[in-house]
Amino acid sequence: MMSTRNARRVKDITGMQQICIDLKPDRCDSDVYINQKMDVTKLVEYMDKRKKAGDDITYFHAFVTAIGKVFYNRNKLNRFVSNRHIYEHNDVVVSFVAKVSFDDKSEEMMIMVPIEPNDNIDTISKKISGYVDKVRNSKSVEKEGANDAIDIVGKLPNGIRIPLVGILKWCDKKGILPKFLVKDNLYYSSIILSNLGSIKCGAIYHNLTCFGTCSSLATIGEIKNEDIHHDDGTEEIRKICEFGINLDERIADGYYFAKSVKLLQYIFDNPELLEEDANKKIDLGENR
Repeated sequence: MMSTRNARRVKDITGMQQICIDLKPDRCDSDVYINQKMDVTKLVEYMDKRKKAGDDITYFHAFVTAIGKVFYNRNKLNRFVSNRHIYEHNDVVVSFVAKVSFDDKSEEMMIMVPIEPNDNIDTISKKISGYVDKVRNSKSVEKEGANDAIDIVGKLPNGIRIPLVGILKWCDKKGILPKFLVKDNLYYSSIILSNLGSIKCGAIYHNLTCFGTCSSLATIGEIKNEDIHHDDGTEEIRKICEFGINLDERIADGYYFAKSVKLLQYIFDNPELLEEDANKKIDLGENR
């Protein structure tokens, strides 16, 4: 059995946080949604430069790297509530779902990308490409961990499946879910990420779940040109990407969340930071 999910308990919480947890014991009752237009003009210029140099990196790789850096710099984002206690993940893990092939009937696979302290856009790009290539290039997809378990349990009759899922949810709440059900389970990551821009869609709201240890779910929209009007009356065309993130409000306050989004924008404005170690501290200052 696995104890409470490769995490440490956080004891220095405020009375307000504890009361909030008691009033809203379930994650599904505690989600807040932030929708933000991110200026990615500098990032687009950076990516164009890297692609001209022959580097095989994508915007999704850049987004995963930027979010990983934010989580290292803003550690409260890596927390979750379980059994009315707050815990903090020991690792930063970004997860997403990949289709085996681009068609309506294709299977989906959960992919977990651990972000190591010394990772950067180049190492993360290789990790993601390796995981996705393994899924899409194999003639028969070998499922393991949570991917395999979901496939098996999902096909059981109602009379067996529904009680079994109830037992698994109880085990999850107590932190004693079998380890093989946690492996490759995106609900046990730091954040779930969905790149809707890759299919020409905008960012959407996606609810959190009352299962697992993931307190954040983000969607990335399509990058578009937008006419920006400045206070001095001037205008310019900027590259804008809609970013939506759903968070558990019990792990931090609104100010903390807002400043975390500002840090993400700062990284997009200074994309060279993506080449530095993921855990390198970035000082925004108190007034940004």
